[in-house]
Amino acid sequence: MQEIHEVLALLEGGFSNLKVLVVGDLMLDRYILGEVDRISPEAPVPVLRHAQRYERPGGAANVAMNLAGLGCQALLAGFWGSDTEQRELSAALDAAKIDTAGVVSTALPTISKTRILGRMQQLLRLDIESRDSPAAIDRQRLQERVEQLIPKVHAVVLSDYAKGALSAELCEVVIRTARQTGIPVLADPKSPDFSKYSGATTVCPNLNELAAATGVSMHELEALLAAGEAQRLEHDLKFLTVTMSEKGIRVLSDAGMYHSPARAREVYDVSGAGDTVIATLAACLAAGLKNETAVELANLAAGIVVAKVGTVPIARHELVAALTPSSGISGAEKILDGDRLTQRIKEWRAAGESIVFTNGCFDLLHVGHITLLEDCRRFGSKLVLGLNSDDSIRRLKGPSRPIVGDRERSRVMAALAAVDAVVLFEEDTPLELIRTVKPDVLVKGGDYIAENVVGYEDVMAHGGRVEIVPTVEGFSTTNIVRKLQGS
Repeated sequence: MQEIHEVLALLEGGFSNLKVLVVGDLMLDRYILGEVDRISPEAPVPVLRHAQRYERPGGAANVAMNLAGLGCQALLAGFWGSDTEQRELSAALDAAKIDTAGVVSTALPTISKTRILGRMQQLLRLDIESRDSPAAIDRQRLQERVEQLIPKVHAVVLSDYAKGALSAELCEVVIRTARQTGIPVLADPKSPDFSKYSGATTVCPNLNELAAATGVSMHELEALLAAGEAQRLEHDLKFLTVTMSEKGIRVLSDAGMYHSPARAREVYDVSGAGDTVIATLAACLAAGLKNETAVELANLAAGIVVAKVGTVPIARHELVAALTPSSGISGAEKILDGDRLTQRIKEWRAAGESIVFTNGCFDLLHVGHITLLEDCRRFGSKLVLGLNSDDSIRRLKGPSRPIVGDRERSRVMAALAAVDAVVLFEEDTPLELIRTVKPDVLVKGGDYIAENVVGYEDVMAHGGRVEIVPTVEGFSTTNIVRKLQGS
């Protein structure tokens, strides 16, 4: 994978500069949940006692939701009707700030899938859709809108659920127009004839779809992948992305075969996982990331969404949390400026993390410092360390300090497993930084009264608390300096 700093910078804001167009079959996924504890006396069927109902965008609309969840500006093109389902779908997309200017209204019903579940087990699925094709005038309107949108975006996704939105003619127009301006096109196929997607950057079939396209059994994996490579060459694809469920993702390209193993986690529901994969790939390719990095992130995102029930899009804070475990992230990536710290904290809070803050000079690291930081971690799940800059220390401790410059001190502190973020502050006190972080717990080491700690009133005002931890007797930077001077 590319430098994690670059990837996290995109997740924490860079994707917001990218526009991705999704063209395909829009749907509304509806879920009805309840409990089953008896069989109907009228027929041998279970009786569901209704408990909950909710709706989510599905199909191509779910791809757009995933893109929005990653922070991209998502544009959507396809068909919907003029009915209750359309209004529910439109409201959900509007709430996610997804641009639906490319969607064409038709006389056909909005496609919907209603899943009825008892104790999280699916009992029945009810589909509402028409077998008729959209009218020729509606197909022409869709093509015109798509052609107008392509020059405005950084990538295009063809989300094909074989429901009529993506004709061979429309796919050809999209791919040709996008290639003329160097815009990547990604296709999620339902047609067994991959010629429909000829010239795309990548096609992303699962094993079943690849087997249908090649005529090779999905149980003969190596033969199937070889047939997939032949399809890639025949249809002028830069690479083929094969999703293989628990086996991960395999990429076939001129550079050879690349395999990204599945991320081990409990699987509750695979619905929508393919949408997450192609959305993440599209965002990464639009940002110019390497194919291998794009696949690794897509694989990680898919592993997150399959652990949820129903069609649930990825959220970027989930990827940030997965990429920044306390023990795994590199030290350099923990050193943040104010803007990145604000975004990182936002992602942590969205993931349910509790934020602890402490501060200090930390000039010549010693056991007292380590003990303080380890004590801080007892109060929450993420520790932000405010570090006095060199100028700030000189004003506090005199012209001979610091002994170690702030660049080196930052790097040393960030290397500690107990610390999740390091940020320098220039002021004499960390008050402004505390107001930015809004920690759940403010920790101060030493013989203090909580009410006298800088930031006490601000932290208490937003519902946090202040903790005082004792220092380790006999250990201080000043004592270390005296010993060195006396030696």
